[in-house]
Amino acid sequence: MSSSPETFSLDPSSSSSSNNPRPPLPISEYEVFLSFRGPDVRQTFADHLYSCFARSKIRTFRDEEELRKGEVIAPSLVRAIKESKIHIPIFTENYAASKWCLQELAQMVRCWKERKGHIILPIFYFVDPRDVRHQIGPYWEAFEQHSLKHDLETTREWRESLQEVGKMKGWHITKSSGEGAMIDQIFTEVELRLRTSHTLLVTDQLVGVNFHVQEVMRLLTQEFADERMVGIYGMGGLGKTTIAKAVYNKVNMHFDRCCFIENIRQILSENGGVEILQNKIISSILKNDREIKDTGDRIHQIKNRVCKHKILIVLDDVDGMFQFEEILGNIGNFSSESRFIVTTRDRRVLEFLQVYKSYELKEMSRDHSLQLFSKHAFRMDYPPEDYVNLSDEFVQVAAGLPLALKVIGSLLFQTNLIFWEQKLAELKEIPAAKVQERLKISFNELTYNEKQIFLDIACFFVGVNKESPIFMWSDCDFYPGSAIRTLVLRSLIRINEKDEFWMHDHIRDLGRAIVREENFRNPGKRSRVWSNKDALNMLESGEVCVTLVCIFVVISPAYFPLFGNADYDELTEMDLEQLTGLRYLEVRCGSLTGDFTEVLPNIRWLRLHDCDSIPTDMDLEKLIVLDMKDCPVKDSWRSWNSIKVAHNYKLKVANLVDCDKLEKPPSSLSRCESLELLDYSGCMSMQGELELERLKNLRVLRLCRTEITKLKVGGDIGMLPHLKEIDFRFTRLTEVPPGISKLHSLEILDVTACRRSDIESPVCLMEMLPPNLKRLAIVSFTLSTQLPPLLTHLEVGHSMQLERLSNNLASLSKNLTELRLYVVGIFEIHGLGELTALETLDIDDAPNLRTLDGLQRLVLLKELSVRECHSLGKLPSVANLNKLHTLEISGCKLLSEIHGLGELASGTLSSLEINDCPRLENIGGDMVMRLESLILAELQLTKLLPQSLDSCCTKLRSLTIEESVDDDQDDDVEIIMPLQRLPDLSGLVNLMELRISGCQEVVEVRGLDGLESLHTLEIVVCKSIRKLPDLSGLRELEWLCLDGCTQLTEVPGLGRLESLEYLSMAGCSSIKRLPDLSGLNNLTTLNVRKCPKLKELKGLERLEMLQVVETDKRLKVRHLLRSVARYGKRITRSVRGVLN
Repeated sequence: MSSSPETFSLDPSSSSSSNNPRPPLPISEYEVFLSFRGPDVRQTFADHLYSCFARSKIRTFRDEEELRKGEVIAPSLVRAIKESKIHIPIFTENYAASKWCLQELAQMVRCWKERKGHIILPIFYFVDPRDVRHQIGPYWEAFEQHSLKHDLETTREWRESLQEVGKMKGWHITKSSGEGAMIDQIFTEVELRLRTSHTLLVTDQLVGVNFHVQEVMRLLTQEFADERMVGIYGMGGLGKTTIAKAVYNKVNMHFDRCCFIENIRQILSENGGVEILQNKIISSILKNDREIKDTGDRIHQIKNRVCKHKILIVLDDVDGMFQFEEILGNIGNFSSESRFIVTTRDRRVLEFLQVYKSYELKEMSRDHSLQLFSKHAFRMDYPPEDYVNLSDEFVQVAAGLPLALKVIGSLLFQTNLIFWEQKLAELKEIPAAKVQERLKISFNELTYNEKQIFLDIACFFVGVNKESPIFMWSDCDFYPGSAIRTLVLRSLIRINEKDEFWMHDHIRDLGRAIVREENFRNPGKRSRVWSNKDALNMLESGEVCVTLVCIFVVISPAYFPLFGNADYDELTEMDLEQLTGLRYLEVRCGSLTGDFTEVLPNIRWLRLHDCDSIPTDMDLEKLIVLDMKDCPVKDSWRSWNSIKVAHNYKLKVANLVDCDKLEKPPSSLSRCESLELLDYSGCMSMQGELELERLKNLRVLRLCRTEITKLKVGGDIGMLPHLKEIDFRFTRLTEVPPGISKLHSLEILDVTACRRSDIESPVCLMEMLPPNLKRLAIVSFTLSTQLPPLLTHLEVGHSMQLERLSNNLASLSKNLTELRLYVVGIFEIHGLGELTALETLDIDDAPNLRTLDGLQRLVLLKELSVRECHSLGKLPSVANLNKLHTLEISGCKLLSEIHGLGELASGTLSSLEINDCPRLENIGGDMVMRLESLILAELQLTKLLPQSLDSCCTKLRSLTIEESVDDDQDDDVEIIMPLQRLPDLSGLVNLMELRISGCQEVVEVRGLDGLESLHTLEIVVCKSIRKLPDLSGLRELEWLCLDGCTQLTEVPGLGRLESLEYLSMAGCSSIKRLPDLSGLNNLTTLNVRKCPKLKELKGLERLEMLQVVETDKRLKVRHLLRSVARYGKRITRSVRGVLN
């Protein structure tokens, strides 16, 4: 790791990014975007980093400066930045001299601010991070030149972007850094960031589930030779998926990689089902979204990459079509610690798969059945006395099936005895085996309107936010308010915490089966078509019917190759002219051509995403929802007129995100009085004035990344009383809209990086804040007046004039859960202890902050980060923060003690990073006992580290110990005595990652040979180590980096590390020989550059997986030419440095 304060925590929860709610990332061609100045590092560091990512199939966009033309970056570059999850700018001495680099960086910062999941990981390559952050030295000189050629607003945004990224954590590469080691660290961090682990949602109305979960857990943890599979079987609707999810949530953290694959029976019933399933598993385990077409390549990926990890795979709803060896290969190839959970309705499937540890999920007992039934029929655990007998009869009819108990009980809620007796008689006539027929009895009781909404959800809107469908149904007079309430009460649907519709798969299948019954043979004569295959066949055959009301179709196979049809690439008016009853049309990745004026007269919801062309004319008079994302619509589009001339405006939603052909707001939308949501986000060509005065019903206004300069509100914005959310990020508004304080409905206000000229005064905006605001993100402003009392999230930054927070901060005590302060001049946070609801406190770059009085009272705090607070001498005791799970203290050079840290060992603290706190001498001897991740860097390690890390530290999975490799230390900080002896590591039996860096006087690493769970080992720039223990017992080791260990002469056991994929010993100038490497069957990369005494490498010709060899030209590699002939161009390109 670097010696700079800007180094990372390896804890993936540690991030500088904002936690504001943002939309998810789009489907992306790239995962990582590299930005660099070509002449500086293209042929060296950037090329090596790109190759490292490429070897692990991390999709990386590498910008080539030769491709840059003109004054602005190309749209393809903008798209690559927007779609990449991780951005890596490589700051070099002349980086700021390139206007293209600065434009790319500004775009990265916009994405980081705007979209959920974007991460910026900077690399400071032979340049001080402070030079970047404050634009001094060559960066100052570069801006002197830019100021002559570019306007003030442009250079200001560039400066703000450099300041923003310059204070982020990253890697500082200096002359003493080992580049190979740094690349390893960067790769490890990127790979860790790309992982996503999700807790699966399980209903909170469970009855009798804990016993089943415990039984499956017992089977899962039993040790039987060569048995890795556990089965759960039983009839549909018993809750097998629920049990599997509950087990998955309990055990997934004990595995390296996990995936939960649902609906396998349905997947395998489709064309190419095996390919789809294999790609899902590969994607989930390897975090690679690239679809692999070649069967052999998929099998190779599973055998040689998936199998090597300790993994947990849940295969849900498996039937007789599932062939384990065809899909996943021989189970013996998987790690003995890997586990599979298989759920199925058919026990013979488990017998065929030779699953000997299985659990039968049987019908619920009478008592549990009565309890579950009562929860839904009476909203209590047991029935009233006068309903006990009838309830018993319904429980008997439901036959212990949880889904039936839930649906039938919900149907009977708040009905009379006569209705109960009638339904009981009907149910007794249906055979017990026909589960779907028993569920259908609830559907039959719905009204016409309720049935229409139920079928729409089943076919199209599972997982969709409820707002837009409700608008559509309201205009169709379906009365969705009461209908949805009925569907929820009858347990046919659920609305989750994101306000999205959810359905049990049995219920969804019931709805789709009902639609299929309308016409089994001809989908065009049904009311709804949700299958893309059916839609394309119907359109090609021309057999469509006026009864069709909803359709979904994907055109281009380039975007969705599993669903597209290469022979059908556009929709014309003739394809749709017969669909006069259509109210919902969704088209993705296609072209719509022609004149649609007389087509789709009843369309209510038009959803066009990523379409190359749109119709020249459409009749939009009845349109309720216009959703055109990333489409080439212009303000001159003739179809706007159909909204303009309509006598009664109906449009509720106008979503025009990323429509960058729009140069000004369409006037018809500005006059649409019914509009409630207006989203122009990403319309970067949109300029001028936006009229809002007629939009009296507007609730959501999003203008981020537009060039809008003024809002015309007809007096003040308070005339729009229903506004709940305003997003002005990255706009060019020249004034604060007057009347914001009158917006009593406003809950969310984001003015991050709003480039305005006249509102930098301390009181300009803060005095206007409305009273009910809950989320406020504000940059370059100061606080001077009372904050809204309902505020839950507050972010303040770039305000060095702000010396103390408002005395009225305590007024937020009941509601504020998140407080983020960065680049501020505060000396104290007055009233901090009153914020008793606070869960996240993040302070970054507050050089004047002297105290955090009141911190000890924040008993609900979960995350605490304090970075670059150079005047902070002490912290109050953290002993009472029993919910704290993440603690990061970095760059606090005067901090001498963290009171109470040792007492947190019995709490929830799982991740601790302490970096660049040279005066800190004590952190509590037992504090590591319950940690999972520990980073100690640039500290008085001789006083902080215990003599041994014993068997009590069994939870520790990641450990980093780092000393500075810079020879020069600042005169004004404590001198750090070098560490001479590392603690004994033999007790860390579950340690998976170990990084030791810059410990230049350490001569040995004790206990290393016993760390059998270790996957990653880095011992970097430890110049006194001569020999390592025997590593042959590290059978799981995949990454080994020993760069810069100049006294190292041998690595015992190296030739027996069968799992090793990456080996780097760059700069090991004393190493004379290595063992025969032919046993490293999985090795893909070998780096032995700058090893002048190493004369020969043996065994490389047998390494079939080897792709890259980095070495000095004088080194002899026996039989390498033969291996080149054997493996062809792939190896030839990899070892060109050897062959030249």
